[in-house]
Amino acid sequence: MKVMIRKAPSGALTAYVAKKDLEENIVEMEKPEMWGGNVTLSNGWVFALPEMAADTRLPITVEARKLGGD
Repeated sequence: MKVMIRKAPSGALTAYVAKKDLEENIVEMEKPEMWGGNVTLSNGWVFALPEMAADTRLPITVEARKLGGD
């Protein structure tokens, strides 16, 4: 599933899922650098993000796998 990750003006990281027209804050990250781990959105959805460099610039659209939370 394509997910756009960006930093909101408030400084929070957000994820936008175009297919669902959904934008939620990222509330939990498995890894501090985010990439290559799981992230949890404020609505409970969990995505596995691809491995990328820790200094990857945002916003970026990635192919993420939805693991849970409906």
